[in-house]
Parts: sequence; structure tokens; C-alpha cells
Amino acid sequence: MKVDFKKYSDGLAPAIVQDNQTSKVLMLGFMNQEALDRTEKDGKVTFFSRSKGRLWTKGEESGNFLLTKSIAIDCDQDTLLIKAEPLGPVCHTGADTCWDEKNHREDFLANLEEIIQERKLHADPEGSYVAKLFSKGLNKIAQKVGEEAVELVIEAKDHDDKLFLNEAADLLFHYLILLNAKGYSLQDVTDILKTRHNK
Repeated sequence: MKVDFKKYSDGLAPAIVQDNQTSKVLMLGFMNQEALDRTEKDGKVTFFSRSKGRLWTKGEESGNFLLTKSIAIDCDQDTLLIKAEPLGPVCHTGADTCWDEKNHREDFLANLEEIIQERKLHADPEGSYVAKLFSKGLNKIAQKVGEEAVELVIEAKDHDDKLFLNEAADLLFHYLILLNAKGYSLQDVTDILKTRHNK
């Protein structure tokens, strides 16, 4: 990888850091060749800090390191894109990102999985359907998925689109709960489908 650091008067190229899992942009820093070499060698994102006048590894004081997963260079060879795993909040304010955004995937199903996990761990079964279902155990959750699947098949034979789509939503919701109960996520299933597709 050859970065054109000479394009900038101070020899520092922009380095955009993106969450490897959620694809959220976490922060923007600047790197020289030494910072890039350190990042590649140590596996922790390291910048050149103008204010400190030295190399600065993100998280060196807070412990909220950015673990490097991949580094790419743009078509002009003057900007870096670093995909990383954040070990805690990224911004010095305590926010997930330097744009004060929550660091979660944008797709609704991923957010729904996070809600299911939160209710499983912290909600009162008396006030939460999800927590109540988890409290009844795996067999009850699996049974509920079976019931919803049968109801979807029944509605598929009729011509009421609204009822069919509602039953489809019920099945998907309970399927996500079952995956969670088994210790998996929708991403695990997607990974298998991707593997099959590539064969």
C-alpha cells in the first residue's frame, strides 16, 4: 500500500475510521507513514496528533482502543479507510462516534435483535412479552415459532395480503427470538447463505 503523503503540506493524510460490524463512521484522524506503519504492526489504530506533536494511539489513556481489521486506500492514494473494532466509546465526550451517533447497524432487523437482547437481559417478564417468553425456556420459544409458521402457511392459502404479511412478521420476530435463545444471530444465518451462494 503506497499512500501519497507528499500531497499534503504537513505530510498527514486523512484516515477515516469505520466500525467493521456496523459500518458507522466513528472518527476522522490523520496519519503519516510512521502512524500507518504502527497501526499495521500493532493492530491498534494510531494517528499523528497535531496538538500533541507525536504519534497517538486511540485509547492509550482511556483503554477504548480501535482494533484494526482492514486498511484500504482510495483511488487517488491520498486517503485511508480503516475498518476497526471499537473497545468502547470513540469520542472524548463519551459518545459512540465523534458525530454523537449511536453505533449500531442501520438496518431495522439488526436493531430489533439488539432490542430482543436487551429485553432478555433486563426487562421484567411481567411487563415484557419477550422477557416472558424467554422465562418459559427454549421449548416454549421453539413451539411458538412452529405455531407462527403454521399460521403463515394457512394465510398463504388465502387472499388477504394484510393477514399474510402480519403472520410473516410474527414468524420473523419469533425466529429472531429463537436464534437469540440458541446463542446465534441473523448474521450467522446470513453468513451460511453467503457461503452457499459463492459455491
